[in-house]
Amino acid sequence: MTAPSAWRSLSHDSVGDGLVLLGLAGLIDPPRSEAIAAVAECRGAGIKVKMITGDHAATASAIAARIGIDSAHRVLTGADLDRLDDALLVEEARLTNVFARTTPEHKLRLVTALQTAGEIVAMTGDGVNDSPALKRADAGVAMGVTGSDAAKEVADLVLTDDNFASIAAAVREGRTVFENIHKVVSWTLPTNAGEAAVVVIALLAGLAMPLSALQILWINLVTAGSLGVALAFERTEPGIMRRPPRAVNAPLLDQTLVWHVLLVSVLFVAGTYGIFNYALAQGYDLNLARTLAVNTVIVLEIFHLFFIRNFHATSLTWEAVRGTPAVWIAVAVVVGGQILFTYAPFMHRVFATRPVTLVDGAIVIGIGVAFFAIVELEKQVRLRLAASPPG
Repeated sequence: MTAPSAWRSLSHDSVGDGLVLLGLAGLIDPPRSEAIAAVAECRGAGIKVKMITGDHAATASAIAARIGIDSAHRVLTGADLDRLDDALLVEEARLTNVFARTTPEHKLRLVTALQTAGEIVAMTGDGVNDSPALKRADAGVAMGVTGSDAAKEVADLVLTDDNFASIAAAVREGRTVFENIHKVVSWTLPTNAGEAAVVVIALLAGLAMPLSALQILWINLVTAGSLGVALAFERTEPGIMRRPPRAVNAPLLDQTLVWHVLLVSVLFVAGTYGIFNYALAQGYDLNLARTLAVNTVIVLEIFHLFFIRNFHATSLTWEAVRGTPAVWIAVAVVVGGQILFTYAPFMHRVFATRPVTLVDGAIVIGIGVAFFAIVELEKQVRLRLAASPPG
């Protein structure tokens, strides 16, 4: 339709009649398929996904339902939020997942309300008006492609692809990094405690020392720089995004880890003194007995490494045994070092060691296998008790 040349402005009366409907055009900006999968992954990880938008309530509800947000039918608009005081807003912010027709002030109030409820809040945004909410959130996430400079400046993270799936990937990577740090600590504390217990018991009881000072230094030098470092390169565990988030105040040294330190320390003492007393009973000299004790400690630490790699799942799978290249490189370095330590003449002079027979070597490995069986059995019992319903 061509407007008459006399028209200078367009009003409702101008289009009241004389028009013919030629067609209706609809526009839609569908969510990405990977975003739908990412929302589902976040929900499985215990992360609540909420939508705060300026769109119409019906549009927001439809999109929320399509991407899998819980209770998408329950929508609060900006006008609804204006009628709520701060106390009621805290409750509604927890129960509602879709907010429509919102302003920057509403976004800031929602972030503050969720934090008041004790939640850790991550907020995404791209506009200048999103900056207050991004800065207030515990983790502000700005869009790198379409985001404004102001939003990027105040945000903690910037998505270079503007894809929600990248947030889920970042959570997965963050959990992997934390889990690997936890594995290093869970491997280091029990092994060091076990070594210390062996020495302390000998000093307090007035017994012959199973390990000399130089040999203890050798153990720490060989294992801490190889076995401990290898755990930092562990892959993401399969179920890591099906675990609930950690509490903010959760200690790194929790009850489970404290119990594990005690258990491993006792087993280290039993294994080390067992092989040491066996050697003395066989009439071996003190240096050979200590050589066997050192090798036993090393073998126990290697088996403990394979155990701790799967602290939350069974270690009796091919994937668990196969490990990572870093693990096998570390084990190869340690084994090579122990061969030199045990059989190289110059090592005999430095560390007062003696060659070990094949039979005695098999006994040392057998102690490691028995240790692994005990801690793995304890793990299976612990996991079953954790999985069983209370009562």
